[in-house]
Amino acid sequence: MDRRTTPATPRVAHVSLKGIVEAPQYTEGEKRRVAMPLVDLLRSPGGARDRQLLLGDGFTVIDHQDGYAFGFAAKDGYCGWLPEAAVGEAPKPTHWVATPGTHLYPEPRVQAHEIAALSMGAQVAVIAQGAKFTETTQGFIPTPHLLPLGQYHTDPIAVAEGFLSVPYLWGGNSRAGIDCSGLAQGALLACGIKAAGDSDMQQALGQEIPEGVALQRGDLLFWKGHVALVVDAHRLIHANGHTMSVAYEGIEACIARVLAAEGQPVSHRRRL
Repeated sequence: MDRRTTPATPRVAHVSLKGIVEAPQYTEGEKRRVAMPLVDLLRSPGGARDRQLLLGDGFTVIDHQDGYAFGFAAKDGYCGWLPEAAVGEAPKPTHWVATPGTHLYPEPRVQAHEIAALSMGAQVAVIAQGAKFTETTQGFIPTPHLLPLGQYHTDPIAVAEGFLSVPYLWGGNSRAGIDCSGLAQGALLACGIKAAGDSDMQQALGQEIPEGVALQRGDLLFWKGHVALVVDAHRLIHANGHTMSVAYEGIEACIARVLAAEGQPVSHRRRL
């Protein structure tokens, strides 16, 4: 089974796996939320980064080891380990950061020294909302940067374009650094479209586009280990190791470059 979507360790498994996975014990886990602006979701305690989670992301904890908590993210079921200090109990979020980035302030003044930087998708619990600043349980955020949970953007490409020039980061999911699947997932989630965390999982999105049918805005192109979003008939946008950033690239030029450099043709063309 895919470890990324199998909520189990050698000691315990989530109750959803009863009858599927043998385990010494099963648990419903403890529903927690990410308490840090940004945290790596690790392959093992203290191990390599698989993905990242944002402030307020739901996370069900089912095991503990060496100061780390194992569980799965509510938004996509991705499993991994977080530092125990990164998860805790928190008020139910009411709003989400709907701009590429924002700051959390100790008081409602632009001159105040920021507490932390937050990226699109971070979730917060609002106490009171003003025209310029909104008070949350953790500080103040500029009001124009927030949307109520359940309200979304409508164009994933426009969302992705907000991340232009953000540096490439393997497993990244924020404005501080992002990879190809992080960009695709973030753009789609911001528009209310569920999406998995890695590009090979995202290949199941939508429907395959028949050969000969022209690409259009919002389509997804996949290579082995990579995904890009189609901007128009001639361009795509992707977080890529070629420019080490989120960048536009000509579709035909990109296809030719990847084929020449890596011998990889486009594997899937998907339409949502």
